[in-house]
Amino acid sequence: MAPPKKSKKAKRESKKCKSMSVIPIEPRATESDWWDSFWQKNTQIPDTMSMKFPSFSFPQLSQQPNGELNAIRSRLPIVIILMIYNILYVVSNNHGGETLEITSFESLNYVEIGSAVPIDEAEGFKHFFRVSKQTFDYICSLVRQDLVSRPPSGLINIEGRLLSVEKQVAIALRRLASGESQVSVGAAFGVGQSTVSQVTWRFIEALEERAKHHLRWPDSSRMEEIKSKFETSYGLPNCCGAIDATHIIMTLPAVQTSDDWCDQESNYSMFLQGVVDDEMRFLDIVTGWPGGMTVSRLLKCTGFYRNCEAGDRLNGNIRILSEGVKIREYIVGGANFPLLPWLITPCDHNDISSSMSGFKKNHDSARLLAVKAFSQLKGTWRILSKVMWRPDKRKLPSIILVCCLLHNIIIDSKDKLQPDVALSSHHDPGYGEQCCKQVDPSGAAMRETLAKHLQHSKAKDSSN
Repeated sequence: MAPPKKSKKAKRESKKCKSMSVIPIEPRATESDWWDSFWQKNTQIPDTMSMKFPSFSFPQLSQQPNGELNAIRSRLPIVIILMIYNILYVVSNNHGGETLEITSFESLNYVEIGSAVPIDEAEGFKHFFRVSKQTFDYICSLVRQDLVSRPPSGLINIEGRLLSVEKQVAIALRRLASGESQVSVGAAFGVGQSTVSQVTWRFIEALEERAKHHLRWPDSSRMEEIKSKFETSYGLPNCCGAIDATHIIMTLPAVQTSDDWCDQESNYSMFLQGVVDDEMRFLDIVTGWPGGMTVSRLLKCTGFYRNCEAGDRLNGNIRILSEGVKIREYIVGGANFPLLPWLITPCDHNDISSSMSGFKKNHDSARLLAVKAFSQLKGTWRILSKVMWRPDKRKLPSIILVCCLLHNIIIDSKDKLQPDVALSSHHDPGYGEQCCKQVDPSGAAMRETLAKHLQHSKAKDSSN
């Protein structure tokens, strides 16, 4: 007897079920598998136990117990072993083939694969993604709703499994942290270049929307805390922060080249301006403007400038000093900014008074917070410090903003900023500081008042 025919509705339901089951979803219970796989793949060391070094002796290592010696040797990648071998081979030949003693094998606590990767997994996690696992989980919670993959159009890996939210966040963070190509990042996670591109942009769009609360101007209570810290640390009463600007360098296709984007060092770049607090947290940023502008012109194109000029920002409590003079709220900046009543810059001439000389030292220390913040930002999120290859100028501001948000999330989460990843040099290497000649008389008077107050305070402290 022939089987009964299926109704049209049953056929549709059957097709729907088949299409939904083509790609298996990664079980929630195995969402940590991506890290185990990534850690093994990116820290796997070839077996060097059988490597022999003829004509070389290692007295410092030979004194170690076998277990410790094996542990030390097993942490050395084959590439490093061969490099050492080749160097010593040449040196040995230059010494007539004599046996050489190697006595400086110390500090073998890191595996060298392009850069120092800590052996400890928790430290290794932060090395690759710049955040602790706890902060990583918090970031995932922010973007989970936007990144959850659903069949049949969900993002998949090379095994055909849907990517978990955690793995997508890890891919995006690694791309931003390393600045490596999408191909390299994809290879580290077992996904293709296009997947890295899609995942990273989806993450940027999601975090840009979900993490807005991590970058905002402080309320009056928080601002009083900031002002207290600046006065305690730098002797600057009523100071609300430090400002600086940096270039994000990129290459542009010939059809998009423009003198506006070509900066003073003949690089094509986009500006990022930021105001930071005492903890190097960004309070206000502006980006998207061409690097060919001067810093002073950039400032005047921003909403921050307009708000300050209109009295809508830096308009908090006026401080009455012991000398009876009044000091309004202000920020400090470098000589490339104009001197304004709410923006105090250093005195740029050589024949400065003794009071101004002392003020300049304190001022420089305070404004260096912004310089350090940018060095930390560009060192942590290396995509900003490397030359971007033909970026979409409409998307680049979002990438920059998200890196600033991540910088603040690390601080807000009480996660430690990694000083060892900050740029060792200035955040704008090769760029000379421009000098802005604009001086507002009220700003000059304010600077002089601050200098005299600082001198008076130091004299009073020395007499006590």
